[in-house]
Amino acid sequence: MLKCRAVWRKLAPLARSASTQCRHNVKTALNNGRRQAFVPATHMSTGPAGGGGSENTLYVVLVGAACLGGGAYAYMTVRGDSKRYEERISELASRSAKEAPESQPPVAPEPEEAAPTSEESAPVAELSGETESASEAPTEPAVTSLPESAPAPEPVSAPLTLPSHAPYLLIGGGTASFAAARSIRARDPGAKVLIVTDEPNLPYMRPPLSKELWFSDDPSVTETLRFKQWNGKERSIYFQPSSFYVKPEELTSAENGGVAVLTGKKVIQMDVRGNKVKLDDDTEISYDKCLIGTGGVPRNLQVIEKAGDEVMNRTTLFRKIEDFKSLDNVSRNVKSITIIGGGFLGSELACALGRRSSETGLEVIQMFPEKGNMGKVLPEYLSNWTTEKVKKEGVRIVPEALVKSVAFKEDKLEILLKDGRQVKTDHIVAAVGLEPNVDLAKSAGLEVDSDFGGYRVNAELQARSNIWVAGDAACFYDIRLGRRRVEHHDHAVVSGRLAGENMTGANKPYWHQSMFWSDLGPDVGYEAIGIVDSSLPTVGVFAKATSKDTPKAATEQSGTGIRSESETEATAVTPVASSTPAPVMEHKDEYGKGVIFYLRDKVVVGIILWNVFNRMPIARKIIKDGEEHADLNEVAKLFNIHED
Repeated sequence: MLKCRAVWRKLAPLARSASTQCRHNVKTALNNGRRQAFVPATHMSTGPAGGGGSENTLYVVLVGAACLGGGAYAYMTVRGDSKRYEERISELASRSAKEAPESQPPVAPEPEEAAPTSEESAPVAELSGETESASEAPTEPAVTSLPESAPAPEPVSAPLTLPSHAPYLLIGGGTASFAAARSIRARDPGAKVLIVTDEPNLPYMRPPLSKELWFSDDPSVTETLRFKQWNGKERSIYFQPSSFYVKPEELTSAENGGVAVLTGKKVIQMDVRGNKVKLDDDTEISYDKCLIGTGGVPRNLQVIEKAGDEVMNRTTLFRKIEDFKSLDNVSRNVKSITIIGGGFLGSELACALGRRSSETGLEVIQMFPEKGNMGKVLPEYLSNWTTEKVKKEGVRIVPEALVKSVAFKEDKLEILLKDGRQVKTDHIVAAVGLEPNVDLAKSAGLEVDSDFGGYRVNAELQARSNIWVAGDAACFYDIRLGRRRVEHHDHAVVSGRLAGENMTGANKPYWHQSMFWSDLGPDVGYEAIGIVDSSLPTVGVFAKATSKDTPKAATEQSGTGIRSESETEATAVTPVASSTPAPVMEHKDEYGKGVIFYLRDKVVVGIILWNVFNRMPIARKIIKDGEEHADLNEVAKLFNIHED
């Protein structure tokens, strides 16, 4: 720059003189009234006007050379300054990188780890669901803004942002919600579905919790939650792996939509007019269509709830995966377990734990207020037979048991019955029914049925114009059997699927009769449909069973474990009766297999298929027809129970 200034000092007088001479020539031309086409080169000279051309030529060459030289010098100077600037920045960055490890623990030996680059920060931005343009910018300016002694900043990930709006919002993460989500996606492939559940798990099936999981030979079954079906095939308790779902924070931006599950969050309030819900962390999510699939919570006996913490801590209310894991652990560390309840769940758990008792010496007790096992469902003669079957599994039966009080004394639970009998045990499993979860009814202004419980919905499973209810929590209008509420897996599948279709505009009424089933181990099982209540008149037709008439054999033949998953897709066709005579075996001592008809006003409203499998579409058609039958023995022929 100094050389440039010296040259300019020498050329400046020459330039000023030339400029003055030019202005003088122009002024003279204007005064003389003559128009000059150009300014003569001699006038650019610093000498007297009209001087020699050689001097003017030299002057032009000198000015041009000076300009070119100055431009070249300026270019080289700027380029040199830029290079020195980059070297200085590199020096500062290197100095910061060397100083940073001194303030860090000795676990990071490489200096580069103290100053993350833009590439190292990229995964953090990706996990946060954001694409930050700052990660593509050079890192040098950020370093120069810091003191030389300050360490480089750590990358900070933005918190995950949950969707503030879901076109389809499903409350509850059970079977009904999953069936609805699958149905919605089938009819609307681009749909965005958000499932909100207070459980920490993805949607899973509940039946194996009281059935097949207990018969697994895998010691790590409580962790893997994989089990072998009666047909020997292995499967997971989860409907789909985690890869099937979209992350909740990515649902809004998902190009092709998808199903997202928000776990560990509970919906505590519904604003029906505003079409939004509030979570337990005060997050609000709006929706276009909403399904309530909250299921139910297991009931408990009041005498247990009032007995204190010592008793409650030794009582299991069986419903979820965590309950299965807890009871499995308890059964391996105590000497006695008492199951209170003689229904589906209580009987299944009694048989499952009874099988384990033969290996570990565990005492298993089952008590219930009825005279026999499954007394509220099965006719008395069949209930008594089932009771004997459960006893053979190693279970001690205490019938007609009404619990008066429960106390914890001397490291034992003492159960006192109203008739004076007393039972001592280490742990209690309360299997006394399910209470539909209707916590949202008040804030949402939804009607709860006073007779059956649950949200009252119409035949389309609709509670309000944009709110549907499915599964255990729905008290629906059955166009064939009237208002009902059903607490079984297959009903959750069927009602969830129907609700999902109606949420996409199908407007279909509930006409399908869902079935339910129970297995007392791999050898005895039954499937039922309609209203099965032991207080109704019944007619049973039985036959001698063969080795093919067991749940294990049935699943081996059909290739399915959860029987309702295959049978709900079946279409009832006009059955063809067997030509074999149908001997009636009512009230006999051996009930290998058979059909039990439940009547109301001489019309069949319920059917149980006892060790008879893959015949449910026939039973469904009989109930759907709603006709009176003069001879149910002839109707029993339709099930071909007398053929080997």
